[in-house]
Amino acid sequence: MRRNLNKEQLIEKSRQLRINILKMLSKAGSGHPGGSLSAIDILTVLYNNILRHDPKIPGWEERDRLILSKGHVCPALYAVLADFEYFHEDELKGLRKYGSMLQGHPCMNKTPGVEVSGGSLGQGLSIATGIALGGRLDQKDFRVYCLMGDGEIQEGQIWEAAMAAGHYKLDQLCGIVDYNRLQIDGVVDEVMGINPCKDKWIAFNWNVIEVDGHDVLKVEEAFKQAEAYKGKPTVIIAHTVKGKGVSFMENSPAWHGTAPNHAQLEEALLELESKKG
Repeated sequence: MRRNLNKEQLIEKSRQLRINILKMLSKAGSGHPGGSLSAIDILTVLYNNILRHDPKIPGWEERDRLILSKGHVCPALYAVLADFEYFHEDELKGLRKYGSMLQGHPCMNKTPGVEVSGGSLGQGLSIATGIALGGRLDQKDFRVYCLMGDGEIQEGQIWEAAMAAGHYKLDQLCGIVDYNRLQIDGVVDEVMGINPCKDKWIAFNWNVIEVDGHDVLKVEEAFKQAEAYKGKPTVIIAHTVKGKGVSFMENSPAWHGTAPNHAQLEEALLELESKKG
């Protein structure tokens, strides 16, 4: 289901989804706003203008797949899925509640539209590689996308999967690195440096595209370039800002896994409302 939104519509959609993310996190009293806000523009573009999917048939065999490897940013994914009516928006109020379909990490058995259960970091690209290889063997033309965090790619399993995907020339696979430069323990380069990031992916036989992850038209163009590229998997290194859209959350590792209280929510909502198009 592609809506093919224009630039202004994509920006407005992202603004609305940021509001929903913050509301559900504040109500839950826990969760991960920083990475959810840095990734939401990417997911907005992907689901509205790129991904082949059908909310009425979540298990449609020909659908494109998104594997959310950085599973703790599932509030961003939940906001998008609710917007497409994979489930009713009221379900967002149940985030992280016992018995809810929306847990703190995605669960494929509970949540329509979630492809893979997440939790431990570093596993998503292996899963995405396997799905892409299986699709090729079954002569299917669906594409597989895998959203990773920059801190997450410190995990060795990511690079085992990258080596396999490059070896098998899985050009229907597209990785996305949400490169916001921060993780729960601080600055990524201080915790465990990942640079030169681009050169690492090139060395593993990937096509690499670098883009401003908050410029919706450039993100859309990057996805289209990835689909057109043949002979190698593509990774999009999306340069983003942790906590993007809320000034007091931006570029602060303190907001990696801290939900806003009521007063902070109100302040954030006022700021986001002032940006209404």
